[in-house]
Amino acid sequence: MKNKTLQIIKIGGNIINDDNALTSFLKDFALLEGPKILVHGGGKKATEVSEAMGLEPKMIDGRRVTDEVNLEVVTMVYAGLLNKKITALLQQYNCNAIGLSGADANCIVAHKRIVEDVDFGFAGDVDTVNSEFVNVLVQNKITPVFCAITHDKKGQLLNTNADTIASEVSIAMSELYNTELNYVFEFKGVLLAIEDKNSVITEINLAKYEQLIEQGIISEGMIPKLHNCFIALKKGVQKVKIGDASLIKKTNNLYTTLSLK
Repeated sequence: MKNKTLQIIKIGGNIINDDNALTSFLKDFALLEGPKILVHGGGKKATEVSEAMGLEPKMIDGRRVTDEVNLEVVTMVYAGLLNKKITALLQQYNCNAIGLSGADANCIVAHKRIVEDVDFGFAGDVDTVNSEFVNVLVQNKITPVFCAITHDKKGQLLNTNADTIASEVSIAMSELYNTELNYVFEFKGVLLAIEDKNSVITEINLAKYEQLIEQGIISEGMIPKLHNCFIALKKGVQKVKIGDASLIKKTNNLYTTLSLK
């Protein structure tokens, strides 16, 4: 099957929280030819629900601290509300999809993040992906839709970064397919100047990535996102791109492509 290309696409809260944007994206996604997998986050919606319940979300350096109560909230939002909303919309657009968490069919096993400087609570780091089961779905033309919930195979659910899930799923599936990983977010690509939405850096290799970090052009949340990109490339993923929702359209030619050299 290595002669087949499998596309893995991750979408974030900027699309999920906008009904019109989500509808438009999922219509385009449904039209993509060939096997595909969708991974979604949903942190903004989880924050909204937490606040509506009178809970105060805990964040450190932009990352969620997942205590027991917040784990229940993110599980309800990610694996329930958002995952099933996305799956239902894809069915509407004739894309036969199945919503999954890492616990379903033992798809993604993770461990609770080891505490170093900060205790992020029930945050999970991925150990294994059940690529055989995922491949059964893909071969039967069923599109997996993964949320950001994993498990440790000991009965504990874990909140895992959706960018990381997309990267790890891409790596695991690269043993079976030529895999292409696409991160879809609010910008057209990685920007040279945040105030100029068209200042897309079209190509970034590993050396340039480190240079852009030193210059402060890549910072905060973009660092772990790109870190996941380069891990994927190092471990067998063929192509990685970052851009806005038009990234998956054949007519789009403005985005950022990542490479090792």
